[in-house]
Amino acid sequence: MCKPRVLRYCSMLSAVALALLLSASGTFAFSASFTWCAGSPRFQVTDVPSGTAKLNFQMTDLNKPSFHHGGGAVDYRGQGEVPCGAFAKGFVGPSPPPGEVHTYEFTIKALGGNGAALATTTARRKFPE
Repeated sequence: MCKPRVLRYCSMLSAVALALLLSASGTFAFSASFTWCAGSPRFQVTDVPSGTAKLNFQMTDLNKPSFHHGGGAVDYRGQGEVPCGAFAKGFVGPSPPPGEVHTYEFTIKALGGNGAALATTTARRKFPE
């Protein structure tokens, strides 16, 4: 706890510590959402880290995680949307048994030019909706 006469310095240190923490994590704001469509889904991505060269998408059926749905990667050039069908090759869309609703989760990684992960986020949706 800061004493009154040093309160100003404590506030400044707290602000600096918070800024360092956020900048060190690099993943505090990267987010994504998606909608189902033919082929791979349409994605909206926000706050993609600077230096991102590719976005890598992998889908998991949370009701049956052993089924490999795959995903794909797309070049990233600052666009906020990845269109339907952008990575249809190597991707198996949602396919729960008749009468069942499953929850699907995409893990999206922002990759730098050297292939290193800069940030990771997830997005979930049920199918059918």
